[in-house]
Amino acid sequence: MTEPLPPFPVPEGHDDLLDDLKKLNALPEVVPAPGEPPRLRADAARNRTRLLEVAARLADEGGAARLTMEAVANAAQVGKGTVFRRFGDRTGLLIALLDHHERELQAAFLTGPPPLGPDAPPVERLRAFGAAVIRHDHAHRDLYLAAHADASRRHTSPAGLLRLSHLCMLLRRAEAPGDVELLAQTLLGYLDVSLVDHLVARRGMTLERLEDGWTHLVGRLAGKG
Repeated sequence: MTEPLPPFPVPEGHDDLLDDLKKLNALPEVVPAPGEPPRLRADAARNRTRLLEVAARLADEGGAARLTMEAVANAAQVGKGTVFRRFGDRTGLLIALLDHHERELQAAFLTGPPPLGPDAPPVERLRAFGAAVIRHDHAHRDLYLAAHADASRRHTSPAGLLRLSHLCMLLRRAEAPGDVELLAQTLLGYLDVSLVDHLVARRGMTLERLEDGWTHLVGRLAGKG
């Protein structure tokens, strides 16, 4: 099985975000029970980090297409079974590799400066969130597209659930009319990395146009447009 990702960095004062995670059944995956021992022994954690460093180098050199379990094992000079034990399968490896990039984004929208982080009105944060995700995912689209090939994991990964929970929280604080979770899912659909890649690469749209469209959509769904 794929090693669980560390807990979400949910900051103090975001109890409603934590409540959303519980409602979405994400809490057991991302928050360890009180007194639970570390998920990985120190030596296993170091080995996992080393494998991710090797995987990152391979991805930088040849893109996600070069990133196979066998290639990582060969480059790290370990047995292929070791890589499978650490990550489960190739998708698990890709998700783990993206975790560092995700945490940079998470830190920005959970605890960073406004308008993306706290201390800005919820609608402004919603607008900034979409623009940040569009830019972030597009910059790492090669890895995201490969990791999101498994549609079921796209909707149940810890990082995806945190994005959904954050949108639910902001929509609720903005007093958006309607079913908040369905509105949040609609907004996530707009930000889907494969859709953005299609619109940019095949339809010739600019990221600025997509950001403007996001701003308009947020205004409509949040009842502020």
